[in-house]
Amino acid sequence: MAKVVVLSPGTLQEDQATLLSKRLVDWLRYASLQQGLPHSSSFFSTPRARQPGPITEMDGAVATDFFTVLSTGHRFTEDQWLNVQAFSMLRAWLLHSGPEGLGTLDTDDRSEQEGSTLSVISATSSSAGRLLPPRERLREVAFEYCQRLIEQSNRRALRKGDSDLQKACLVEAVLVLDVLCRQDPSFLYRSLSCLKALHGRVRGDPASVRVLLPLARFFLSHGEAAAVDSEAVYQHLFTRIPLEQFHSPMLAFEFVQFCRDNLHLFGGHLGTLRLSFPNLFKFLAWNSPPLTSEFVALLPALVDAGTALEMLHALLDLPCLTAVLDLQLRSSPAPSERPLWDTSLRAPSCLEAFRDPKFQGLFQYLLRPKASGATERLVPLYQLLQPMAGCARVAQCAEAVPTLLQAFFSAVTQVADGALINQLALLLLGRSDSLYPAPGYAARVHSVLSSQFLALCTLKPSLVVELARDLLEFLGSVNGLHSRASLVTSVVWAVGEYLSVAYDRRCTVEQINKFFEALEALLFEVTQCRPSAALPRCPPKVVTALMTTLTKLASRSQDLIPRASLLLSKMRTLTQSPATGSMHGEHGEEGAEAICTRATELLTLLKMPSVAQFVLTPSTEVCSPRYHRDVNTALPLALRTVSRLVEREAGLLPG
Repeated sequence: MAKVVVLSPGTLQEDQATLLSKRLVDWLRYASLQQGLPHSSSFFSTPRARQPGPITEMDGAVATDFFTVLSTGHRFTEDQWLNVQAFSMLRAWLLHSGPEGLGTLDTDDRSEQEGSTLSVISATSSSAGRLLPPRERLREVAFEYCQRLIEQSNRRALRKGDSDLQKACLVEAVLVLDVLCRQDPSFLYRSLSCLKALHGRVRGDPASVRVLLPLARFFLSHGEAAAVDSEAVYQHLFTRIPLEQFHSPMLAFEFVQFCRDNLHLFGGHLGTLRLSFPNLFKFLAWNSPPLTSEFVALLPALVDAGTALEMLHALLDLPCLTAVLDLQLRSSPAPSERPLWDTSLRAPSCLEAFRDPKFQGLFQYLLRPKASGATERLVPLYQLLQPMAGCARVAQCAEAVPTLLQAFFSAVTQVADGALINQLALLLLGRSDSLYPAPGYAARVHSVLSSQFLALCTLKPSLVVELARDLLEFLGSVNGLHSRASLVTSVVWAVGEYLSVAYDRRCTVEQINKFFEALEALLFEVTQCRPSAALPRCPPKVVTALMTTLTKLASRSQDLIPRASLLLSKMRTLTQSPATGSMHGEHGEEGAEAICTRATELLTLLKMPSVAQFVLTPSTEVCSPRYHRDVNTALPLALRTVSRLVEREAGLLPG
C-alpha cells in the first residue's frame, strides 16, 4: 500500500483544509470505477490518467460497486492509487479536521437529536449528503467507504496476502467508524448492526483475532448508548485471546497497547482487567524483552489491594510460566504457523511431567486465566522443570523480572494498608529460598527484595515488632545464606533500626533479648572456622551488619553490654587469624580489615553507654535533617566528640 504524508490542519489555512476534504471525498468515492461505470466525478478525470482494467473482488467476482483498497486488478489507474493513499490518511484527517475537535458535535444541539429518526434519515439521504459542507460530507463518504470494506471482508480471499490485507483494512475501518461515531452520534445507530454481526463472525476465527481489539474499543466507547453487553465482550477478550495467542508477538504488543491506551474508558470494567492479570502475564512471559516497558507502565493500573499478593507470586514465578508455556506449545497439535522456540532444547522428562495427571493441578494453576484468590507453592514444578532453566526465552524472562518487581512495589505501596504491608514483607521472606533456578535469577531477585523490605519497614516501622516471631524464624536459619546475603543484611539492619520503643511502644526488653540471642547465634555460625570446602563463604557486609545490630540492641538493654563487648572483642581477635581471609571469599584481607575496624568502633561506643544509646538510637527529632546542618544544635558537636574518641581508641590520634 502506498504511503502519503499526513498533513495537520494546523499547518493549513481554512480554504486549504476545505479543499483537501473535498479531494479526499473525490478520491474515496469516485476514484476510477471499473470499466463501464461513470468517471465524471473523479478529481483526476483527464484521459491521460485512464488505463482501466478489469476490477474484481478478492474472491474473483466482478466488482459491481465503487473501488476501494480491497478491490483487485492487474493494473491500477492514478485515481485508484490515490484512493488507496487517501484511505491510509483518512482516520488521521478525521481526527484533526474541523475546529471543533474530536468528540465535539458540529452543532450545539446535536446531542438532543442523537438517536432520533430525523437525524438518521437525514444522514442516510444521498441528496442531503451532497448538500453537506465538505467536512461533513467527508464523514458521510468515509462511513460509506468503511461499510463497503466490511462487506468486502466477508468474501473469501484467493491468496493469503489478500486475506491479511482484508484483516488489516477491517481493523482500520472499525477505527474510522469509532472516530465517526464519537464525532457525530448519528453514525452510531447506522454502524451497530454491521459491527455486531462482524463481532459475531470474527470472535470464533483465530485468524481474525486482531480485529477484536478495535471492536472492543468501539463497544467500550459506545457500549452504554448501543445497549451492548460489554462485559461479555471483555470476558471473551481477556479470557480467550491471551490463552490461545500469547505466542503472537504482534498481537501481544497490540493487546497490551490496547489495555494501556483505553484505561480511561474501562470504568466499571477495570475489575475485569485486573482479575485477568494471570492471562496478561502470558504475553509478558513469552515476549518479555519487548513488552517489559509496556507492562511497567501498565502495572499501576493492574495492581489492586485484593490481588497484590497473588500478583507478586505470579511475578516471581514468571520464568517458570515461560517454561510451562513452552511445554504447552510442544505438547499441543502442531498449528499451521508454529511459533519459535529453542529447538536445541531436549527435555523429554519435562514433557512427560507436563502430561502426568499427578502434576496437572500445579500446571493448571500456573496457566489459570484469572486471579483465583489463592496461592500455590510451586517448588515441585521448579524441580521438574529445572532442565528448562537454561532455555534462552526463560533466561530473557528472568532478566526482566527485577524491573517488573520494582514497578510493582512502586504501585502497591500507593494502595497498601498496614495489614497488606505485613503480608508483603512475610511473602518476601518466604519466597527468598523458593525461586525457579534460572541462572543468576535468585541473586537478581534477592537484590530487589532486600531493598523493598527496607522500603516496607520505612513505610511502617512497627512491622519489625509485629512480625517479631517470623523474623526470628527467618534469622534462625543459615541455609543458603550466601545467596540470600543481601536480604539477610537488610533484615538484620531493620531489626537494629526499628526494634525500639522510639518506633513502637509495644517493643519490650524481652523481645530485644530474644533478637540479641538469635543474632548472636547467627554471627557465631557464619564466622566459626571449619576446614570444610563446602562451607559457604560469608560476605563481610553480613558480619558487620550483625555486629552493628547487636551493639544497637545492647545499647537499649544495657544488661547485654558485657556480652556484646565480649563478642566484639572476639571478632577483632578473629580477624587476625590466617583463616579469616579465606572465610570471607573474594573480599579476603579487605573484608577482614573492615570487620576489625567496625568492631573497634563499636567497642569504643559501648564503653560509654549513654553516648552509644545517643548515637545508635537517636530520637526522631535528632534524625531530622535540620539537626545535621544547624551548627547551633548539640548533634554536630556530639558527632565530632565521638569521632575523636573512636580515633583515639584506635590509636590514630595522640593521647
